[in-house]
Amino acid sequence: MPTAVAVTGSDLVLPSPDRHTPGAVPLGAATGAPLAASLAELQALLEQHGWLIVLHSSAADPEAIRRVRTARAALEADRVTLVGLDLPPLGLALVALQLRQLSVCDFTPGVLASAARLLAHYVHAGAVLGSLARLDRVPVPLGSHARSWLPGTQYAVQAHPEPRLVKAVPGAELPGPDFATRLYLAHGERPSTWLGETLARSWQVQSVTEVPLPKDSAAWWGTGKLTEFAAGIPDISVLYQLVSSVRRERCRWCGLEFLGDRCGFCGAPLTPPALRAPVASREPRRELGREGAREAGHETPRDPGRDLPAARRAAAALPHAGPRPDTGLPGPPGELGPVAPSGTTRAAAAPGTDPPDRPGSPHPPYR
Repeated sequence: MPTAVAVTGSDLVLPSPDRHTPGAVPLGAATGAPLAASLAELQALLEQHGWLIVLHSSAADPEAIRRVRTARAALEADRVTLVGLDLPPLGLALVALQLRQLSVCDFTPGVLASAARLLAHYVHAGAVLGSLARLDRVPVPLGSHARSWLPGTQYAVQAHPEPRLVKAVPGAELPGPDFATRLYLAHGERPSTWLGETLARSWQVQSVTEVPLPKDSAAWWGTGKLTEFAAGIPDISVLYQLVSSVRRERCRWCGLEFLGDRCGFCGAPLTPPALRAPVASREPRRELGREGAREAGHETPRDPGRDLPAARRAAAALPHAGPRPDTGLPGPPGELGPVAPSGTTRAAAAPGTDPPDRPGSPHPPYR
């Protein structure tokens, strides 16, 4: 079964473009469902799909995200991850749709979760607003702020990938994508024809799809007099090629594959190249040093960074490069914080050997 993709509300579920794309799951824990119902829903999703990716906006209600994390912790579910994106609501719904398309491909759950940030870079999201008075997510010049109070004035605001603001009049342009896209429109209290007549033509979009306005859009843009838009790559073959072209890394904590600088599930950061010293190259030198000391008739302490190149010796001297303590299992840094799998205990490391979860150890990573 494909990895399940969940969102924080049914209004963030865009229609599937074909019969192969699975639907998104409006997670009950994020919509205020009781804890018992949330636990049952989460357990059923894990039994059916095995892995769950929960997409949410970085501006989402903290209480809703806290409820999801509480349910995850109560089940000790390390196969559930929360991915926050700094996108407007309709842009977030578009990334969720693209992840749903890719979930039927041969990508592992770790690659799929970390691909959300990659896909977000190729989403162009904004809105046409009837007022800029309460807009605080995009820089607004003082003159534009004052002119927005005039009756009938509308401004086209692009929040992602870079903030832009122009007056929504014929001939005005916003910097658009240089690749084929599908444009999604969601009309609020004041629909705008500028998007379909001007923006869609200047961006040369393949098609335009109208969808209901997400309920959080008015709060995100500071007004209900708007028409929100989001443009993204519609072709699953292009999305597949985009994700496949990125180098994959192996998480040193949970063992999953991921893209970018940190694991999409446990949040462990990518090990810096200077700290990836192979153990096999150190062990023979350590033994030779001991033998040389025994021949001389005395044992001398060995500097662990002595056999490393100069660049690696400097990196090994940093505070974060020291060995992990043997007491307790530390959690990797990151926003998500790992949940240890149930029924596992850490074996005591023998003197002079590396713990199983230490980077560079010949043992497999802790799971």
